[in-house]
Amino acid sequence: MKAFGMYNYLHIDPWYEESVYFIDCKGRVLNQTVTLDTALGKPREMFRITLDPSSCAGERVCPSLSLTSASGAALSDGAGRLILLRTSKRGESSHLKWEPVFSESLGEPFTILHSVSHVQSGVHIVEVLLLRVQKDPSDTMGSGFYTSLEWVTVDNSSGEEKKYGVRKRRVMKGKSVPHYAALEPQGKGLMVASERPFSFKEVDGVPLEETAAEDMEVENSDPIYFWQQTEEDLTVCVRLPEGTSKDDICFNLSADGMSVGVRGYAPLLQGQLFAPVDPQASVWTITDNKSLEVTLQKRSEGPQWSELVLGDRRGEYIFSEEQTSQLHQRLAHLTAEQLNANPDKDKPPCNAQELEECDGFPEDSSTLMRFDGTTLKPTHVVNLGSHQYLFSVDINTGEMPVFCLRHDVDALLWQPRPEQLEEKWEHIATFNALGYVQASKRDKKFATCAPNFSYSSLAECVRRVFIYRQPSPVDTQLFNRKLGRQVGQVAKQQVASLESTETVLGFRATNERLFVLTCSKLFILKVNN
Repeated sequence: MKAFGMYNYLHIDPWYEESVYFIDCKGRVLNQTVTLDTALGKPREMFRITLDPSSCAGERVCPSLSLTSASGAALSDGAGRLILLRTSKRGESSHLKWEPVFSESLGEPFTILHSVSHVQSGVHIVEVLLLRVQKDPSDTMGSGFYTSLEWVTVDNSSGEEKKYGVRKRRVMKGKSVPHYAALEPQGKGLMVASERPFSFKEVDGVPLEETAAEDMEVENSDPIYFWQQTEEDLTVCVRLPEGTSKDDICFNLSADGMSVGVRGYAPLLQGQLFAPVDPQASVWTITDNKSLEVTLQKRSEGPQWSELVLGDRRGEYIFSEEQTSQLHQRLAHLTAEQLNANPDKDKPPCNAQELEECDGFPEDSSTLMRFDGTTLKPTHVVNLGSHQYLFSVDINTGEMPVFCLRHDVDALLWQPRPEQLEEKWEHIATFNALGYVQASKRDKKFATCAPNFSYSSLAECVRRVFIYRQPSPVDTQLFNRKLGRQVGQVAKQQVASLESTETVLGFRATNERLFVLTCSKLFILKVNN
């Protein structure tokens, strides 16, 4: 449902914002362009998908389109064929039909999540990210399916302008449909946000060697390590195989990362630490019970770590008795024997039954990962916790799509910055209270915002569109009675009701307009002048 039922059939051209594209039921790629304020020109057919009679018999998914550059596009026919198109400069040559430069069947049907185009050493390269949901015969306890993301690289390295071929195919697998998946502009990496982690499994049809193949004889169900912490330091106990001596230990520690392993085997514990430590004041030793004990000195005393190594779930955290008693003491004033001890007080304790559904956060926590395109290993891992994913949108043509997360009641927009060494994601805008408001919209299907962040918008499955404008100055004097102070700005919320009872299939925004696609109509809502 998430992969195909929630697909956004409407595509806006970031290089020419007054123009939208969609694929109709006849396989035609149609373009419509705004001519006046809310008037559209006649739909123009840019390309028509011709299906193989043999491919029509099998399973199919919705055809999908991705605008790769100002003069290129990637198209899926829904039956497993990838088509790359030369579109000319669409704003200037919108009357010209698109010309295919590559067309090849890539196996099972897929939808296109993202695509980018770049030139390297005179060779034109197109990177395309494909999504499939496939059967998993080995998964007898779960859903019986897995999600695969295939990163396909196509180029014209032969030197002939119109002769493109597949250079590389990389496949990663996971157990959930990603919230966000996008390629970096130069094809050097990939970013994925999902509830379940993804990892690369094969390259050009050859399975990657699993590091777990050389794992030590440790039960998979048992934790590999245990850890505790105080305000000043952490203690980590790593289980070792029998017969391990001091000379066999491979231990590396920096201020931000650590690696623990045994010579001849894959690392037992490796990655970026939750927070910086002091390597000079940290030590390790082998204990009597044949485990490696590591003491790490925190660089900043006080803050509690929520995990040891970012993204590593193979360890178990143990509360010390001292910590447990301290927590009980600190929380004692917040608890009472009865659920609501004194309801007549000024600020009575909160009853869980009184919370609205939209106050709750998702139980599953998501992870945002950045994978290197050469090593195919994760270089950055961020646990999003309860920061619910809301939507993604293209803001700048030369950069990756922006994604929006709920932070408490607000919604924050984050711009990926792959060129930066450390801070890979930058906070660029905030929609106040949108995180809270959107949670109450149970029939919400699509969400988006204007490229200049002047408003955000939600579309329900049928008819209604909600517009949330950024706060703007008010002419009259308003006072907040509770706080007793003057209010200088007010954020407006508006509802548009479409003259249609058809399901909304596509939803896109520009700085001035909202485009809403149904089975038989394309609506334009004028939002800003």
